[in-house]
Amino acid sequence: MRVLVTGHKGYIGTVMVPMLQSTGHSVVGLDSDLYRNSTYCDGIPEIPEIIKDVRDIEKSDLAGVDAIVHLAGLSNDLLGDLNPDLTYAINHIASVRLAAMAKELGISRFVFASSCSNYGAASDGLQDENATLNPVTAYAISKVLVERDVKELASDRFSPVFMRNSTAYGVSPRMRFDLVVNNLTAWAYTTGHILLKSDGTPWRPLVHIEDISLAVIAALAAPREVIHNQAINVGMNSENYQVFQLAEFVKATVPNCEVKFADGAEPDKRNYRVDFGKYTRLFPNHPLRWSVPRGVKQIYDSYRSVGLQKDEYEGPKYKRIAQIKQLLSTGELDENLRWRNGHGVSRQLYSLSA
Repeated sequence: MRVLVTGHKGYIGTVMVPMLQSTGHSVVGLDSDLYRNSTYCDGIPEIPEIIKDVRDIEKSDLAGVDAIVHLAGLSNDLLGDLNPDLTYAINHIASVRLAAMAKELGISRFVFASSCSNYGAASDGLQDENATLNPVTAYAISKVLVERDVKELASDRFSPVFMRNSTAYGVSPRMRFDLVVNNLTAWAYTTGHILLKSDGTPWRPLVHIEDISLAVIAALAAPREVIHNQAINVGMNSENYQVFQLAEFVKATVPNCEVKFADGAEPDKRNYRVDFGKYTRLFPNHPLRWSVPRGVKQIYDSYRSVGLQKDEYEGPKYKRIAQIKQLLSTGELDENLRWRNGHGVSRQLYSLSA
């Protein structure tokens, strides 16, 4: 299929695009390239692309597309808190608008990157796709709202599927250091301390970004009746961990480090374990592959190879909230997180007839 990937220059997108291509899909990207100054390592895929804010997508941008994988959005709780209204405008309203355009144009498959954070402050026990949603951040609330509204658009010719991804980790050309496994490993490598910002007791399901990409490949390949208007948790039951367990994996991998609690560390109200039986049943030919211990080694080896420094991942070079604040202060971004003239001109780099 010809697949449009929104957010193709982001943390997940830069890993997903080559994997989609390897399965035979023709991929077109759409991204505002907000983090163009934060490339961590080589490997940004060069594909036909549209550099444009997701809020500004037009029908002409979707010409010739068979399926959409929608990753684009503000993917960070601190960014969401910076201006919750912007989070809803970008993550919720723009997403529903895109889905509605896709339906109108006859694009039959819409794969939405949702989140297990929808379960938020959950009850005891494993949360399956029928569990009560209890989001506690603007980011998670926006995901719940998209699921609610896009679900209403489903029809005989338009099949959305909502991939509720676990907390991601893994190496990417557009690395995120705010994600728990990536962050703990960065602190361990650069300081000798595994810095826990909560008391370590909250549960989280974890999934490698390559497995997120594999799940999207499965959703694109599946018969319509398998995925139509379904929410699907993405991860493995064995990959539910408490945060202190993640710290122990890091300690076992990174030499000469110890666990340290940040000032004011306290229980995190986000606490959830997730059941992934549905994914296993629906996609038996696309089993997920990564475990956190294996992922920690990949991440640690990467940090060593680039010589990562603390002031890089804690400063504006890689820290997303710091990068955004810097771009706002220099005037390159306006208050709505749009590029000002001369910095992020919308451009289309592929032929609609291709």
